[in-house]
Amino acid sequence: MKEDFLHYIYKKRLWLDKPIELTDGRRVEIIDTGFHNYDSGPDFFNSKIKIDDIIWVGNIEIHINSSDWYKHKHEKDPAYSNIILHIVFKHDKPIFTSNGVEIPVWEITFPQIIYNKYEELRLSDNQIPCTDYKELIEKEIFNIHIEKMSIERLEYKSEFINDLLTKSHNDWEYAFYVSLARSFGAGINSEAFEQLAINTPLKTLRKYSDNIFKLESILFGQSGLLANANLDDYVIKLKAEYLYLRKLHNLSPISATNWKFSKMRPSNLPHIKIAQFASMVSFFNGLFTTIINTPDYISLKKIFKIKVSDYWLKHYTFGKSTNKTMSGFGNTAFETILINTIAPFIFVYNKNKTTEDSQSKHYILLSSLKPENNREIRLWNEFGIHPANAFETQALLHIKKHYCDNRKCLKCGIGQHIMQQINKL
Repeated sequence: MKEDFLHYIYKKRLWLDKPIELTDGRRVEIIDTGFHNYDSGPDFFNSKIKIDDIIWVGNIEIHINSSDWYKHKHEKDPAYSNIILHIVFKHDKPIFTSNGVEIPVWEITFPQIIYNKYEELRLSDNQIPCTDYKELIEKEIFNIHIEKMSIERLEYKSEFINDLLTKSHNDWEYAFYVSLARSFGAGINSEAFEQLAINTPLKTLRKYSDNIFKLESILFGQSGLLANANLDDYVIKLKAEYLYLRKLHNLSPISATNWKFSKMRPSNLPHIKIAQFASMVSFFNGLFTTIINTPDYISLKKIFKIKVSDYWLKHYTFGKSTNKTMSGFGNTAFETILINTIAPFIFVYNKNKTTEDSQSKHYILLSSLKPENNREIRLWNEFGIHPANAFETQALLHIKKHYCDNRKCLKCGIGQHIMQQINKL
């Protein structure tokens, strides 16, 4: 038994006993279930109930066992002093508030078939738990949930951006610089790129925006990858330049051990990505302002003319040459930055604006991009869902990662809809 199942039963009014009796024999009527609280504190706020002939307004707490009240130390927490009803699966102990007031207890019951189906979803071996019930999903309901989940994913990504803004005293250019660096890490090296950006002041890089060699010497030196690099003429020059610039600007490199290399295509190796990032930094001045004012695919594509320096046309790493490298910055890499960095920044930047145009800019950008193609999206294709654009694939990726993988079916609009449909059968 899970508490989220009891939350669902209560919220959707799927309990069995009508009229309801408390454990002390009194009758209770649920007039208003209240507001479901997903943060700390009581599970439901501002509920309204009637015990005998008296109406009570306050908060409701739900547990598997009554004794969980003491296990969670609610009796010592003033936030739980206004509990008007304790809903439990099993009543094993009377409970009291911090003021010593005994709280009425309702031992909730529910149709067994609903619990059985919930357990089937939760314990399903399918990567998308509701695969066996997909015929119960109404298209209109699914489309509404897709829009909600895409926004939730943007909100989730906003946390990182807002944290950067807080730490930098609302320096949007700096926050964009660090976030953009992360996107060059392509997931596996995102943390290393973030540390590289944090340890390398943007103001220092801006001093050399017209000199790609100096930018590379700083970024490769700061990455820690220069220290033990295989030597050739270019590496020797980079090292010498970095030693000078490091002392001049009091720079401190990160450890080379932060970077990952295993099971990676040569074109995704850290060296190539850092070289691409250096090229991007060369035109970074005013980039954020331009992006905010011109957030459409064609205009942004013209801005991101990332081209590595000549050395990286024939090298994937230091000191080892090859005939030709796949070092170009293609559409896939560009669109990944649009999806993971630029769209979230547009969303955060325009969030508090009231004009309809500003609020829809992130949607216009994401919906103009073709749907992403990866393992998770192919799972949804097998499920029977074929997204039309990146706005929809972002929603599907969010559902899979935060709901399906954690078996949070009853917190997912699709899972809730399926359970409601099952209850009608």
